[in-house]
Amino acid sequence: MADQEKIPVHVSIIMDGNGRWAKMRGEERIFGHKAGADSVRACVEYAIEKGIKYLSLFAFSEENWGRPVAEVEGLMKMMLKAILDETPSFMKNGIRFKAIGNLSRLSEGLRNQIDECMAVTAGNTNLTLIIFLSYSGKWDILQAVNRFMQDNEGKEGMLLDADLLSRYLSTRDIPDPDLLIRTSGEQRISNYMLWQTAYTEYYFTDVLWPDFRKTQFQEALDAFAMRDRRYGKVK
Repeated sequence: MADQEKIPVHVSIIMDGNGRWAKMRGEERIFGHKAGADSVRACVEYAIEKGIKYLSLFAFSEENWGRPVAEVEGLMKMMLKAILDETPSFMKNGIRFKAIGNLSRLSEGLRNQIDECMAVTAGNTNLTLIIFLSYSGKWDILQAVNRFMQDNEGKEGMLLDADLLSRYLSTRDIPDPDLLIRTSGEQRISNYMLWQTAYTEYYFTDVLWPDFRKTQFQEALDAFAMRDRRYGKVK
């Protein structure tokens, strides 16, 4: 078991395998996404139980806009309903909700609900739950560089270094992930937090996301506890 000293501050999860899980059961892909919502609730509960302060979930990438229209529309409706349904639970359990990504591509109704939920839960401190929507790591880096250039237009001698770029990223008020989990057996990060995961520990599991619950979460935490994090240095 992972001892308390090795519990990560920030765990991020690439939730993968919903479509395959549904296909194995002869169902439409949206059926898998609905089942995956139960895994989200289980992982949020366990993160609070374990004392994890930040849990981030890669819910929808910019590349996912290329999926079938019916699936995208179904996902967006499901996300809107989830935010509406879960906001009282966020307040009850002290969860601060944040959404990060190119949110301009979302519907006005979904954006408004996201803004309202973030405002209502802003003072909660037990767990920060971050949902990455319409997000890509390349987009994040590019928007950071563009914002820096806009802020410093006409200023001579202004150079962009690593610390300064980090302050322009969409995750600027969130610590970099300590542990990144990807489900479904795929071993890549798919354009997700490319800058922020430079020294993150990766954990890959064959378990499909709808089957990822507290037991599987603990296995990932146990694996993390065994890692020797040197950040390129010698101990």
